[in-house]
Amino acid sequence: MKKPHQALHTALKTVCATVAFTGLVAANAAHAADASNGKVLADAHNCAACHGVNLNKPVSPEYPKLAGQHADYIYWALRQYQMGTDNPHLGRNNAIMKAQVQSLSQSDMKDLAAYIQSLDGDLVQKK
Repeated sequence: MKKPHQALHTALKTVCATVAFTGLVAANAAHAADASNGKVLADAHNCAACHGVNLNKPVSPEYPKLAGQHADYIYWALRQYQMGTDNPHLGRNNAIMKAQVQSLSQSDMKDLAAYIQSLDGDLVQKK
């Protein structure tokens, strides 16, 4: 049988876990990504200038195909460009991309990521 302080400790951990989980769900629901706004942002930032038509035909081999890429990957990559070398453990170092993403909010980046994921692309998953 549990002692009273152990039962209280267990109950407190359960309540804290529930509150944390609810907060995460609420934060994700607070901004459902808007792919149509993502298209507007992609056009405004002229992403096709480097990543090509439909973001699937890069103008140079060193630029990635984006169309169809997972939204969570795109969002995190954009955040890393925004961090740049200010955070050497997480940031990405590319002057062009850093300039492109500086004015974007986190919700803008989520919208862009949703738009990019919605595009048909040539990306294949190797097995």
